Formats: sequence, C-alpha cells, structure tokens
Amino acid sequence: MVRRALDFLYDAAGALAAFFILAILVVMVGGSILRELGGRTGGSDDLVSWMCAAAAFLALAHTFKRGDFVRVTLLLEAVGPGMRRALEIVSLVVASVFCGYLAWSAGHFVYETWKFGDIATGLLPVPLWIPQSSFVVGAVLLFVAVLDELLVVLAGRKPSYVVAAEERHTRGDYTEDL
Repeated sequence: MVRRALDFLYDAAGALAAFFILAILVVMVGGSILRELGGRTGGSDDLVSWMCAAAAFLALAHTFKRGDFVRVTLLLEAVGPGMRRALEIVSLVVASVFCGYLAWSAGHFVYETWKFGDIATGLLPVPLWIPQSSFVVGAVLLFVAVLDELLVVLAGRKPSYVVAAEERHTRGDYTEDL
C-alpha cells in the first residue's frame, strides 16, 4: 500500500511537470500570436519562468525513480555484485544527505519568503512563495524517492532505476545511455 502511494506521488508529480511544460507551450505560442496581432503579453515571461521551475523540480523524483536521471555507472559496471551493492548504498546515503539538505533549505527559503511577504517584482504582483512552492514539493519528493531507493537496496533488491534501465535494454532501447 505504501509502495502504491509513493509511486502515485512520483507519477502525479511527473504528470504535473508535464502539464507545466504544456502550459509553457500554450503561453509562449499564445504570446507570439498576441504580439503578431498587436495584443499585449505582459506577465507572460513571469508565468513561463515560474512554470519552467515547476516543471524542472516536480519532475525530479519521477525521473530518478524511472532511471532517467543522469548517472555515471562506469565503476558500478566494472565491479562485482557485492561491491556494486555497497557502492549503491554509499551513493544513496550521500544523495539522501544532500537531498535532505536541499529539501530543508528550500522549505526554509520559501518560509522566509512567505514570512516577509515578498512579492514578485515583474508585471504580475504574486506572492513569491506561491511559485516557489514547487521547489519545495519537488525537493521533498526527490528526498523521499532517494530514501525509498536506499531502503530498497538495503532490503537486498535492485533499485528501481536499475530495473527500469534493464527493461529498456531488454527492449533494445539504449537511448537513455547516450
């Protein structure tokens, strides 16, 4: 049940990131059309920048779990299974510490933005904590995803990102390895 809930969260964040990418397209194309027709597009740059950040951060956990994150595996592929497991554990512990710090720092940063009542200085006067919240959500989800994988490896199973890469290779798809 916990596994399904976590996978749902990762997939929902990935879908929300995809929505923001589509929204970027709509706002940019709409802005181009409006400019050609002599219309105003004030604030569209602000929206696009916030949606870019949201798309990037919300996609982190989903891409990590699916094996689409950039990983350097030359050393892991050159060692035996026991050493590979040990290196995966060390890597995931280090990543957990960094991601935990990122999530804490992001939360603290956005809290201060809210506490001081910072407002965007662009054409859209929006409280900055609103668009910055995607940073916190994405960082927390990445932290949870890395801890999730650490527990998987500690339990003696293959990490889901390795399983996903192996499944792609079985289908003859090496595009993520380029």
